[in-house]
Amino acid sequence: MIKKICTPLLAATLIALSAGAWAADWAPGTATWEQLPEIKHSKLGLYLTPQQAYDMKKKDPKGVAFFDIRTRAEAMYVGWPGDADALVPYVEHAEIMGEWDDKRHMYQLEPNVDFVAELDRRVKEMGLGKDAPIILICRSGDRSAKAADRLQMSGYTRVYSIAEGFEGDAAKEGPRAGQRIVNGWKNNNLPWTYKLDKNRMYFPK
Repeated sequence: MIKKICTPLLAATLIALSAGAWAADWAPGTATWEQLPEIKHSKLGLYLTPQQAYDMKKKDPKGVAFFDIRTRAEAMYVGWPGDADALVPYVEHAEIMGEWDDKRHMYQLEPNVDFVAELDRRVKEMGLGKDAPIILICRSGDRSAKAADRLQMSGYTRVYSIAEGFEGDAAKEGPRAGQRIVNGWKNNNLPWTYKLDKNRMYFPK
């Protein structure tokens, strides 16, 4: 079972995650970060487009750490960027999904208290320190911003959030309104796969 903790930071995180806000007008490849919606802001203010993140990782695969911080279910059923070094969920669904989030219209998410420890372990395995560039990707850029704040509190200094996320933002209008077709890693046709590598997956401690 995913463990729970209750701190002001995590409470604020869950409020932000349940806000349901997204940037439906955030065009693919946009890098005018001063226009980034508030929900996607991190305290470090370090952001990347999916293409920038892909290029950064490819240029220095051993010196840049790239983590998918979505849930295990998302990676398994939606796919994940095959170049990611590991899946390290920032929040997770309970093993028995018995609680409902009315604001987000989905099963409730819980903070993963292993997040920092697991990411620390993965970074050390790569021979990197807290000053190394760390790239985070979530669904659409809000969780990764909050996770970047959490890592900053733990001493990391160069944490980048992929502002469009893996699936991207949802369209506001048209026949595909509500679908995540605006931007994001998948919509930029960057490499991704349904095939998961067990050694890079997350297992609760």
